[in-house]
Amino acid sequence: MPDRPRQGARRAFRGWRARRPFWGGLLLALGGGEILLTEKASLKVVMHIGMQGLAGYLLPTLMLLLGLLILFNPGQRLFYSITGVLLSLGTWLTSNLGGFLLGLLLGVTGSCLAFGWLPDQEPRVSRRKRRRQARAARAAAPEGAGTTA
Repeated sequence: MPDRPRQGARRAFRGWRARRPFWGGLLLALGGGEILLTEKASLKVVMHIGMQGLAGYLLPTLMLLLGLLILFNPGQRLFYSITGVLLSLGTWLTSNLGGFLLGLLLGVTGSCLAFGWLPDQEPRVSRRKRRRQARAARAAAPEGAGTTA
């Protein structure tokens, strides 16, 4: 067992999430799932069945798969996100207008978030920590250092 103290499950998940484009992959996968669910709708609800039916199921399935690949293989996020945008836009024609626009928007937004994610970026400091650091800096500064005559 390593010498470091045990981390809680929440803290371990936050560390895992910080090392990958989590929200981008999640939104892309949710967009694919939403489009797949609208394909199962009754014929009264379905607006456009798609090109011979197969593409209507293939594109959202690939979107779901790409979202999971972005989460578990972030090194290839650029290829996955570009492919995800193209598949999301393709669902406009094949899958009930992109899952009644909701799945299409989720997929495009998630792909854009994954494309723009930078792995070497400094982790964001929460507002609470920034306030604490500012208070500590003000308390550590000498009394007359902040005023000029």
